[in-house]
Amino acid sequence: MPEPRRLAARWIGWSPIRIWGMVPVERLRRSLARAGIWDAGPWTGQTPPIPASVLLLMGDHVYAYEVIAALVRSPDTVLVRGDGRAVAAHVPRERAEEAAHALIMGEEAAPDLPRKRGRDLVPEAELRQRRRTNPLVMPVSAELRGEVENRLFQYASKARTDLVSLLVWPRPARGLTRFAVKLGLTANQVTSFGLVLALAAALAFHAGWLSLGLAVAWAMSLTDAVDGRLARLTLSTSQVGTTLESALAVLHPPLWWWAWWAGGGAHDWAMAILVMGSLLIKAEEWLFTWRTGFPMHAWQRFDGLYRLVSAHRNLVLLLLTISLLAGHPQTGADAAAVWMAVCVVVHAVRLIQAWRSAPQG
Repeated sequence: MPEPRRLAARWIGWSPIRIWGMVPVERLRRSLARAGIWDAGPWTGQTPPIPASVLLLMGDHVYAYEVIAALVRSPDTVLVRGDGRAVAAHVPRERAEEAAHALIMGEEAAPDLPRKRGRDLVPEAELRQRRRTNPLVMPVSAELRGEVENRLFQYASKARTDLVSLLVWPRPARGLTRFAVKLGLTANQVTSFGLVLALAAALAFHAGWLSLGLAVAWAMSLTDAVDGRLARLTLSTSQVGTTLESALAVLHPPLWWWAWWAGGGAHDWAMAILVMGSLLIKAEEWLFTWRTGFPMHAWQRFDGLYRLVSAHRNLVLLLLTISLLAGHPQTGADAAAVWMAVCVVVHAVRLIQAWRSAPQG
């Protein structure tokens, strides 16, 4: 990535249409800042005096952050959208006016430079990890607003997750995310609310109020489907929020399974397996990522399918809910514990296989 002082970014034109609470140029400003480019503003017709190169972008378009980051790293490049029209250019300072004029007029900007689509700029490994083939580059208009928001919401959703998060949560999470945007809530505030719900569910389980605890636990699960999407949609991720979310993801499931046992919902052996198993699975996944550089469930097709039913929080909650409705809460905990033990072994096997196949550092 070039030194920030040697690259300036300027957007050309703008659109008043708000996409997830922000006009496109605000999304651009946040994306550029996240990519390390702080010298950003509207194109005034004058070339910035200091930088060695200039990144020009149409201000009435929405770009996936990965495209912006790739453009920052790609001097002497013209970005074209799906229909072949040029919508951005990273050019030397002395060619900025020429390129800006071409972008404004819809002409071929800097015809001697390579013309690339988003999928040509973003590294293939990153696209594969996110299960993307065409990173988002779209114009914004009143007619296209719904489509652009849908595409961005899909981008903000995890590519590999469990069955509940894949099949049940997207629609309510979308509505709650939109509600949070309207209220001006931040992702960190939503995560903090999720923390309160996680503690409330644990207290309810511990007190033996298993039905109430499950209701609160499912509400927390839904909240967990909102905060990450909200952060990615509004480009407002922070180190504090990421740390809090990661710590919460690791700590609250074993706390819940212990509290479920304390409330009379599990045998001793099942509780021990659920608590230790949930921690072991997280450790195995962390080791896998540390060793390979990408998440376990992004490795091969089996791993992505296996993630749908692995013994993470939502699947255990589902088994506990079914068993409680049937009047046998301990049976659900027993079944979850057995499946947790199987998943710990599967994770260990995949970790060993990846460890042996990963290149030596």
